[in-house]
Amino acid sequence: MKAVFVEVAESINVKEIDVPALKADEVLIKVAAAGICGSDIHTYKGLHPFRKPPVVIGHEVAGEVVEIGSNVQHVQVGDRVTVEPQIGTGETEGVMTGQSNLSDKRLAPGMGDWLGTMAEYFTSPESQVIQLPDHVSYDQGVLVEPLAVGVHAARKGDIQPGDRVAILGAGPIGLLTLIAAKAKGATDIVVTDVLDYSLDYAKKMGATSTLNIRNNPDWIQEAKAKVGRSFDKVFITAGVPGIINDSLNLLKKGGRVVTVAMFHGQQDFDVEQLQQNEKEIVGCMTYNRPDTEEALEIIAKGELPVDVVISHTLSYEEANRGFEMVDKKQDESVKVIVTFNQEG
Repeated sequence: MKAVFVEVAESINVKEIDVPALKADEVLIKVAAAGICGSDIHTYKGLHPFRKPPVVIGHEVAGEVVEIGSNVQHVQVGDRVTVEPQIGTGETEGVMTGQSNLSDKRLAPGMGDWLGTMAEYFTSPESQVIQLPDHVSYDQGVLVEPLAVGVHAARKGDIQPGDRVAILGAGPIGLLTLIAAKAKGATDIVVTDVLDYSLDYAKKMGATSTLNIRNNPDWIQEAKAKVGRSFDKVFITAGVPGIINDSLNLLKKGGRVVTVAMFHGQQDFDVEQLQQNEKEIVGCMTYNRPDTEEALEIIAKGELPVDVVISHTLSYEEANRGFEMVDKKQDESVKVIVTFNQEG
C-alpha cells in the first residue's frame, strides 16, 4: 500500500509498505480521506512530543471497513467509519475516570506499531471505530476528530447560552471551536487572527465579528467594544507569546480562559489579575468519547457550516504540497484533506 511518511523534519515522501497485519480486535479500513492537523505540522517540523520521524503521519480519517478481526463483534465489512484516534491504557486515573485524554500511557496513530492514517489502509481497534451516517461524506467524517477538540474546549469552558466568547486564532481548531461555541448557544463570538483570509472563513462559519490584530496595539479594547463589555469566555487557539496575558485582559471578572492551542516553552502572565478578579485559566487536552459523539451529531444535523473549514482537497501524491501549504499558510489554506482510494 502507499503511505505518507515524514522521513526527517520537513520532508514528506510517499512510500510503498505492507498493509499492516490485522489483530483479532481490530478492523482494516480502506482510507478515503485523511486530514492534515496542526499537530501533524508539529510532527512534520520535528516538534511533536511523541510522534517522531520517521513515521507514517496522520490521525484524522474516514473510510470503509474491508476486513474485521476474529474478535470484532459490532463493526461489519462495508461500514463507513471514522476513528477516535487515542486510547487510554493501563489502570491510570485518567482511564479509570473515563478521561482517556489524561492517561499517562495514551496511544495514538504514529506511536509504536500503530501506523498513521495517511495511507491506503489503516487498522484500528474496534473500540475506537465510529460509524458514519449514510448522509455524512468521508470529508465530513474526517472533521469529526478535530471538531471533537472544539467540543471538548467548549465543555471545559462551560459555555452557557448567551455567553460572549472570544476565540484567539482562526486556524482549523479555532474555527471548529467557533462551531462548538455556536452549538452551545454562545451569542456574541469574536474571532481574532493576523490573516484576513482566515477571518473571512470565521465570518462564513458564523462569527459575530472578526478582528485582524496584526500591528494593532489597541486590539483588546476594540474586541471588547464589539460586544459592549469584557468576555465571559476566551479560547486560546494560537499558542503565541503573550497570549495568556492578552486573554486575561479580554476576560470579565470571574470569567474563564481555556488553553486549546499547543504551547512550546513558558508563558508569563499577571497572577495578580488572575487572583484579585477570580479569573480562571483551564487546560484543555484533546477530547473524550462524549465529545466525539457530540461532534458527529453536530455534523450529522447539518445545521452549522462545519465543512466550510475545508479549503483544499488533494490526492495523497500531493501530500508534500499540502503540508507546505498548511505550514507556510500558502494559497489561503485552512483545512487540507488528503484523499485515497477515490475515483476521479
